[in-house]
Amino acid sequence: MTSAPPTPAANASIEAPPRRLSRTAAFWTLTATLLAFMCAAAAPSPLYSVYQDEWQFSAITLTVVFAVYAIALLAALVTVGALSDHIGRRPALLAALAVQAVAMLAFIAADGSGWLLAARILQGLATGLATGATSACLVDLRPKLAPLINTATPGIGLGAGAIGSGLLVEYAPAPTTLVYVLLLAACAAAAVGVALMPETSPQRPGALASLRPEVRVPGNARGRFLAVVPILITTWSMTGFYMSLGPSLAIELLGINNHLVGGLVVCCLMGTSAIGSIVFRRLRPRAAIIAGSPTLLVGLLGTLAALATASAPLFFVSTVITGFGFGGAFLGAFGSVSQLAEPNRRAALFATVYTVNYSAFSLPAVAAGVAVTQVGLSWTANAYAITVAAVATIGLIAAVRLLPRE
Repeated sequence: MTSAPPTPAANASIEAPPRRLSRTAAFWTLTATLLAFMCAAAAPSPLYSVYQDEWQFSAITLTVVFAVYAIALLAALVTVGALSDHIGRRPALLAALAVQAVAMLAFIAADGSGWLLAARILQGLATGLATGATSACLVDLRPKLAPLINTATPGIGLGAGAIGSGLLVEYAPAPTTLVYVLLLAACAAAAVGVALMPETSPQRPGALASLRPEVRVPGNARGRFLAVVPILITTWSMTGFYMSLGPSLAIELLGINNHLVGGLVVCCLMGTSAIGSIVFRRLRPRAAIIAGSPTLLVGLLGTLAALATASAPLFFVSTVITGFGFGGAFLGAFGSVSQLAEPNRRAALFATVYTVNYSAFSLPAVAAGVAVTQVGLSWTANAYAITVAAVATIGLIAAVRLLPRE
């Protein structure tokens, strides 16, 4: 038996069944779940140097550990990213949380790089499955507020995960275990909340067909999607830059040898990106991009100056400015596309958006990891920042010329 694709009005009229959370409570439960996934994604970053010292693996192995997470996440996005459009949001999210819990157990049990690779692959698969479902469900529940949550929460989660993990590594016992025990508990709590949520996307046929790897953008969204692709690449390649090279820059170029500082670098970027999203939230998508992109460019120029002068204060101030611009630019790009997301194809569209995001997050960072071994950290960081600045400029021009005035 098939059911017609739901309309926005139909979605709005779906009532929470008895013993289910209200739509408002479900929205914030889902926000907390997304926050937990993002915290977990950033948690291993301050631990990489600990693992490397303890297990004596090479810089290339460290690059592979970073890469397999992103590759697994991308594989999940292009296969199961749209699955929740067919089986429902809750089943997809519960499956993602189950895989995430297994990943946390693998981190806890890890005693070598093999376990670490397995844990990051599982974590990538879980995050990829959750990303499309979470983004779509937030729009199902609160269409006007969802773009802000979808853009601010990853920044808050990545920043909190990095700084929290850094604090535990530097000052708490069992640094390679405690953070994952806490995240495992968060998974369990999130699973209870998701199980109590109302279903916002009725089941419909095509689940198996949706697993065929492809990247899909509905026809009515393609123009805007292509217009904002440079901004998506800019913002998420910056995230990859800071999460992969930021702690090393603080230690090697700036002479700051503290695990907490590595997490603080990521937090400065991602925390202020969330603030930027909140500050720019009342602007139309095009205006948010036009306001955020130049701010991001100023931050990148400051970062280049900080690396040239080995100035730690300038490096952190520039990171904050970059993050603030990141928040506005990404909010505008995401909001521009999400306005056109049809209810029965939301997960597919958002999976495509995040495929671009995580490709930009991972592939340049992996290339940078290889380049570090060939030309050194300083040259690699400068080339990376200059390239991102060029793409940001292209994105700003594309937004001004191609996005409609609203």
